[in-house]
Amino acid sequence: MARPAKPRRICMMPPCTSFVPADAADASAHAPVVMTLDEYECLRLIDYEGADQAACAASMDVARTTVQAVYASARQKLARALVCGLPLEIQGGSYETCEAPRPDCCCAARLRHGCPRILTQKRSEHTMKLAVTYSPDGQIFQHFGKTQAFKVYDIEKGAIKASEVKDTEGQGHGALAGLLKGWGVDTLLCGGMGMGAKNALAEAGIDIYAGCTGAADDAVNALLAGTLAKNDAATCDHHHGAHTCHA
Repeated sequence: MARPAKPRRICMMPPCTSFVPADAADASAHAPVVMTLDEYECLRLIDYEGADQAACAASMDVARTTVQAVYASARQKLARALVCGLPLEIQGGSYETCEAPRPDCCCAARLRHGCPRILTQKRSEHTMKLAVTYSPDGQIFQHFGKTQAFKVYDIEKGAIKASEVKDTEGQGHGALAGLLKGWGVDTLLCGGMGMGAKNALAEAGIDIYAGCTGAADDAVNALLAGTLAKNDAATCDHHHGAHTCHA
């Protein structure tokens, strides 16, 4: 007998639960795409509030792997509704509402519309393991797939607890995602990278801050201070000798 799914905690209900294409005369003739409330909550936290997967998992009281699966499902459903011009309804799912104050919840009391506090589960509240593509001069190496070393940081309560430089042991490109995952890394800071590496890191559950430059230590401190922005457009598509970089 299958084990029942653990309810996912929801802090805010959607203000609108039904969407229909305005320029589709026969939209009602098509079955709607149904997004569950826990899928909506995952989208809200990550894409709207800007939380990372670790913060989302803590808020919803689920494992990070669960967040990855729920988030992927929600994005696929949203894309299908937009691309195919289908109605979208938000309903159902395996969830429970937040009913008491919690440090990792954006509601201070019973679930309600228009919750005034934005969920910003700061990284200072987490134990983290960060990795930065590393050059011998202490700078951020600018090509993820070619880096020969990472500087790995252990973060506790918003501060660098320890750090060490680790060799990639000759591995490169997509294989580096498995290496980082094996080290327990959950967040990566780097220069440019290709889509192959991005996909591999996403599958490994590693958050990416690409397009970083300067000293590795400075970038990590900026991340902890909340001043380091993500740059999803930072990709490496230039040529290296006889090949085009895809990672």
